[in-house]
Amino acid sequence: MTKIQLVTDSTAILSDAEIAEYAITVVPLTIVIDETTYQDGVNLGREEFMDKMAAAKNLPKTSTPSIGTFQETYERLLAEDDDTHIISIHLTPGLSGTYNAAQQAANMFDGDRITVIDSAFIDRSLSFQVLHAGQLINAGASVAEVVAEIAKTEANTELYLTVASLDNLVSGGRLSKTVGLIGGLLNIRIGAHVVNGDIQVENKGRGAKSTKAYLAKVIEKMHAAPNGIEQIGLSHAGIPDAAQAFGEILRTEFPDAQITINQTSPTISTHTGVGAFGLSYLKK
Repeated sequence: MTKIQLVTDSTAILSDAEIAEYAITVVPLTIVIDETTYQDGVNLGREEFMDKMAAAKNLPKTSTPSIGTFQETYERLLAEDDDTHIISIHLTPGLSGTYNAAQQAANMFDGDRITVIDSAFIDRSLSFQVLHAGQLINAGASVAEVVAEIAKTEANTELYLTVASLDNLVSGGRLSKTVGLIGGLLNIRIGAHVVNGDIQVENKGRGAKSTKAYLAKVIEKMHAAPNGIEQIGLSHAGIPDAAQAFGEILRTEFPDAQITINQTSPTISTHTGVGAFGLSYLKK
């Protein structure tokens, strides 16, 4: 019987208990803060990163795991059993080269013992696919069955983002300084929808009321799901109190859904800055 090993990257928001339960191998992205290099989730925690970013002289930089890192990971897992197959699920290539690095590493091995999957998402939306795969693997599903179910999970997942400040997007080169200056002066906030791995800006408004109104519209879309909502993942960048308050609203609106609230990964926080929300949900 084929043994399936499950791999993902550190942008997937997973608890230690989930990682242990499904024996998930997490490949860390690299974070550089003022010339000091860290491994996401290894020697740098999510909350710790927020403190270091606030004190940093320069905007932190993130980089993908190297092809060699993936190669070493795959070699180690494949060596455990001759019948081992690896399913490696990663964040969208639209935001990182991680998937491409994983695919290039997989191509170095003979045969078809490694399946690399573009989740088309990041954060808890990526975790939905990883966790479902873990559940199926523990239940004895085949590689083909797991891959097919991952595709279904992707199709039933939605991810919305809100950004409270344009400063990090400008510093990271994703917006022009002129746009950032105007946005800062006007207190512009962004609401966006991740579609097929791309971030599509849907809302630009002034102040917290704009974000609140945008999230209210997202909740309306969630209520319109024909079969209801199975899981909700609320991630935040350094605003735990606001996240808990919004989480209470979500629990009231969707009492039957499984809801988790987490600090997001350093990769996302670097680009969004403090005050961002990531709202992931899985439709039944």
